[in-house]
Formats: sequence, structure tokens, C-alpha cells
Amino acid sequence: MPGSPAPVALTHVHDDRVAVAWDGGAAGIVTLFEYVYRPRGPAFEGPKPYLHPVRTLAGEVVTTFRPHDHRWHKGIQMTIAHLSGQNFWGGNTYVHGEGYVPLAEVGRMDHVRWHALGTAIDGTAARLDHELDWIASTGERWISERRTWDLESVDPVGGWWSIRFRSTLTNVRGLDLELGSPTTHGRQMAGYGGLFWRGPRDFANPGATVLGPDGRTGAEMMGHAGRWLSFTGKHDGNDAVSTLLFINELDSFRYPTEWFVRTADTPLVSVAPVFFTPHVMAPGDSIRLHHRIVIADRGWDRERVEAFVNA
Repeated sequence: MPGSPAPVALTHVHDDRVAVAWDGGAAGIVTLFEYVYRPRGPAFEGPKPYLHPVRTLAGEVVTTFRPHDHRWHKGIQMTIAHLSGQNFWGGNTYVHGEGYVPLAEVGRMDHVRWHALGTAIDGTAARLDHELDWIASTGERWISERRTWDLESVDPVGGWWSIRFRSTLTNVRGLDLELGSPTTHGRQMAGYGGLFWRGPRDFANPGATVLGPDGRTGAEMMGHAGRWLSFTGKHDGNDAVSTLLFINELDSFRYPTEWFVRTADTPLVSVAPVFFTPHVMAPGDSIRLHHRIVIADRGWDRERVEAFVNA
């Protein structure tokens, strides 16, 4: 993986959040992200850990929190919209024939314990590794999750940093669990779920560019399975441009995963493993998700993205 060593530091606010910062020397210290692992908020929003704010090395914020159109969108999260009648996405639930309706069956994800939390000995990487329980609205424990965020590379020369997401979901309910999406429940091209990013409102069209493999762009990536997707947006106030590159890893469940992406009004990307096809987990079964996100200053064109992915 390309990238040069750069010092990072971790700050833990007990029972709340973890912040990871990069010391850019003369450029100053930038808090790259905060991981809120014990969120506070309405049960209807499906409380679960999230990354926000997430910043580029230049300090530009590339996530948003509780936008007025979808209060349950919070930075970068792990989500499932339909899980055996429960909504772990948060907010209204899609019911075929009725549309989106406010139901009480909204679950939450609770932090259980840390397995690893800290930086590498040389201070060039950081790991956040913890265990979570997925709790249904009835109070039952349905899924045990082992989740790891690894800050792997910071490249001040190239103007980017990368974080790796790994998640293993295990059915502990004692009954089958069916993972699905609004599309598997009847709504066309609404297969969101899995790792999800909600971008700042100024990333909406005009000014947004979506690229994908095989020459695909924009809406062509909706529902398309591919190894990667890049999203470039322009910030209000200073006209700075930032790029987020989302990469599927080969050992991720249902690789290559389909993408859910929007640029108009609600800029967002979801790596959606149950976009079109539900998946049933028998008791004790596990699935593994594995993705990488690159956060870059400036706009990356196709040549730059493909060179990075192929490296």
C-alpha cells in the first residue's frame, strides 16, 4: 500500500468516543475522525456507533450529522434496513404498498467491550477493535458483531489517508435471521444497507462526480457490483475539492458488492451486500464485511483512482 509514515495520536473520552488526530508539523494537527461508540439519541433513529466528523488532511469535513431530511444519517455507520422485521437503519421503515412508515420495530447497536484500542509503537497507525450487540426493539440480542477500524496510511505528500473497516456478524438469536433491504421488500433500486456514508450537503449536485470500474459514472453505479467507487465533491465557502474512494476487499461477503449511491439532494454511498438478494443467517452463522475508505484532498480522476486501486 502506498503512503509514507506520519504520526497519529488517539484520545479516548471514556464511555463516549475516540478521536484520532494527525500531526502535520507546520501544517498543524488535524483530527481525522471521531468514533462515537456510545451514541445518545432517540430510539427511533436506531442508535449505533458512527464516525463523525471525518476530515481530510487539509481539515475539510466530509461527513454530516443528523441532516434535517434524514435525522438517522450520522457520518459513516454500519447499517441494515431490514433484519427479520427489525429496522437497524433507523427512521421510517419501508412497507410494500404503504411506503415509508414510522414503526416501533427499530433496533440499536450497543458497545460491549474493547479488544484493542491504541496506536502502533511507532505512532503511524491506529486500531479501534470492539465488540457490539445488535439489540431488537423487544430487547432481545440478535447479533454479536466484532468490528475493527484500522487507520492504516497517512500520506501528506499525496494528500490522503485511509481507514480499513472489518466486521464479522454472528447470529446469536437462536432463530434464522434474514438480512434484506427496501429493494428485497419491494421498492425498486433502494437496496441500501451495510457500510454507509452520508456526505455534506454541499457535495450534492452540481459539483459531485461519481466514478466506478469499467468506465461507469454517476447513476450507472446504482445497483452495480464492482470493486470500487469514488465520490468527489466541492465544499462551500472555499471551493475546495475532496474525494472519497470506497474499496471492496476480495474476502468481503458477496464480493464484488453492489453499490447504492446518490448525488442529488442527499449525497451518500452504501456498500450494499443485500441490495437485490436477501441472505438468511442460520443460528451461529457468520458473515464478514471488509472495505477500505480513502479520504483525499483534491479531486481524483479515473487515472489516479485506478492507479491507487491497482497498487
